[in-house]
Amino acid sequence: MKAMSKTILHLLEERGAGKTICPSEAARAVAGSDARSAWEPLMDEAREAAFALADAGQIVVTQKGRVIDGRTATGPIRLRLK
Repeated sequence: MKAMSKTILHLLEERGAGKTICPSEAARAVAGSDARSAWEPLMDEAREAAFALADAGQIVVTQKGRVIDGRTATGPIRLRLK
């Protein structure tokens, strides 16, 4: 999960202040392939890494622009630097 956490932070820093990413972007980056079969199994890891980063106060999890608890969210979420 450490590589996934680093990837999430890198992607967010690269994107810039106030911008968001989808956890799937981190999963794709770690998988190193655009093939769905390569990154899709990493989605649980990407979400858990995001939640851990949110718990540590490094990022926030959002849905429709509002900060939420990602663990209870249904539907798509976004990640943003805090």
